[in-house]
Amino acid sequence: MKAVTWHGKRDIRVEEVTDPIIKEPTDAIIKVTTTAICGSDLHLYEIMGPFLNEGDVLGHETMGIVQEVGADVAHIEPGDRVVIPFNVSCGHCHMCGLKLFAQCETTQVRDHGMGAALFGYTRLYGAVPGGQAEYLRVPQAQFGPIKVPDGPPDERFVYLSDVLPTAWQAVEYADIPDVGTVAVFGLGPIGQMCARIAKHLGHWVVGIDGVPERLEMARRHGIRVVDASEVDDVPEAVRELTGGRGPDSVIDAVGMEAHGSPVAKLTQTVTGLLPDMIAAPLMTTAGVDRMAALHQCIDTVRRGGTISVSGVYGGMADPMPMLRMFDKGVTMRMGQAHVRRWTNELLPLVLDESDPLGVMDLATHRLPLEQAPHGYEIFQKKQDGAIKVLLNP
Repeated sequence: MKAVTWHGKRDIRVEEVTDPIIKEPTDAIIKVTTTAICGSDLHLYEIMGPFLNEGDVLGHETMGIVQEVGADVAHIEPGDRVVIPFNVSCGHCHMCGLKLFAQCETTQVRDHGMGAALFGYTRLYGAVPGGQAEYLRVPQAQFGPIKVPDGPPDERFVYLSDVLPTAWQAVEYADIPDVGTVAVFGLGPIGQMCARIAKHLGHWVVGIDGVPERLEMARRHGIRVVDASEVDDVPEAVRELTGGRGPDSVIDAVGMEAHGSPVAKLTQTVTGLLPDMIAAPLMTTAGVDRMAALHQCIDTVRRGGTISVSGVYGGMADPMPMLRMFDKGVTMRMGQAHVRRWTNELLPLVLDESDPLGVMDLATHRLPLEQAPHGYEIFQKKQDGAIKVLLNP
């Protein structure tokens, strides 16, 4: 089959790889109909190379048609249309019983001290082949796949794999009071959906970004915005919109590659040039994240407020302004999305013909799988108005 494979920093190729097969009775094989490039994939494209092997198949936002199932898979069958959560969880262990599916004890990558395995996301998360391919082997298919009806386009459903549950969890973790205020830093796909979900739930929302296309998309959905490229002090600009106090809650939808962190950017660049045997331990013990966005979140949130972090960070010794956080009495929540925890709440919204979350207005580019390298490049460089790229094998 054809698949998107990693071969080095900014070196993504589409090539022939071995077709997946059933290996365990809890496996399924799906024929991929739509897959997507995630902002987290850009971390692999740019930074996380020390934890990848040449030829690794990428991608963790996937849906398609079931082709084959293992003997222990009963809730789906060949011909079913399914969305695949990005984390691999069993549904029956202690952590899954707590609905902490991203910490599934059956698939935890204990060799690296990490949580549940993820599709297409480095050795740290199990080196599970990803879904930017013509076919995908789905482990733990007795629980993971989400059945969706035939008829509506894939775009209606594919974001259930990651974008929607990640955004929904970010809003839940933000603990926004009734009729409260929330600021969303970063208006990429996750930030767009965080803002729309918070507005749908009745909250007052402001989005912060500096990319014109992202700001315009947010405005289309009734989100008040602050253009970070036009103000000298973003936290102060947000405070001015919230009576000088700051918002009740803040969501960091940016993560490790935030703008405005020149020293950390240099560290990332230098680390990316080192041999893997040196870079990998450095990245797991050092502060390699660009922290500007998170520091602005801490500065922006009101005293006693909550910060919800959905953007991915990867450093182990990143500096944090503990005095400011302690003095303000800030609460922080974060982590990989527990996808299946939120899908029952999200399914009615994506099935609603009125499209209350605007899922049909998120993808800016729809490309054949063969053009994945181009898709990665324009997404990473924010060229051609790229906000969300979908791939069709």
